[in-house]
Amino acid sequence: MEIGGWSPGMVILDAMEKAACVRVLQAELNDQPGVCLKMIGPVGDVREAAEAARVIAGRMRVAVIVDVISGPASEGRPAWEAAADFNLLFEQATVHIPPAPAKRKESKVSQQASFAVGLIETQGFTAVFEAIDTAVKTAAVEVLAREKLGGGYITVLIKGDVAAVTAAIEAGKARVEGLGKLVAAHVIASPSQAVLSLVPKL
Repeated sequence: MEIGGWSPGMVILDAMEKAACVRVLQAELNDQPGVCLKMIGPVGDVREAAEAARVIAGRMRVAVIVDVISGPASEGRPAWEAAADFNLLFEQATVHIPPAPAKRKESKVSQQASFAVGLIETQGFTAVFEAIDTAVKTAAVEVLAREKLGGGYITVLIKGDVAAVTAAIEAGKARVEGLGKLVAAHVIASPSQAVLSLVPKL
């Protein structure tokens, strides 16, 4: 599945893992900007997760390309399973590979964090830096990570309780105007483990 932007990608990933028994295999960044999420699981669950992705993308008015490959040929694996990659220009990984789960999930209910994650994605570094400075001054939140996508696109993630993250994101996105382009701003209450496993480190 290809999604325009890291921030919408994390919101969609969260909805997918909460909707069905699927696991993220990899998240591969490209510079359109966007992210390609590769999920695995039983075919019915992957289809259910794909439908959840379409619904959430539609609500967010975000472009998403979804494809489900039933029983992928092992000969194609070198093409769709990327090796770990590091972009020297961005000084960060462009292929995120979460750690293998300790045991297979048996239910559709995923483990979820007891905090919220907020994401502000802009085109323009000045805009996101101003937005995050405003966010952390507005509420008791912590900067968790940042992700550069190319073309001046950058996402910064914060964490805290739902009310604090919501207030911080609202205040932060209001500061973007005139400094850059706001691409997305989202709050994920109780993010799934799949989202947390792909959070880039500062």
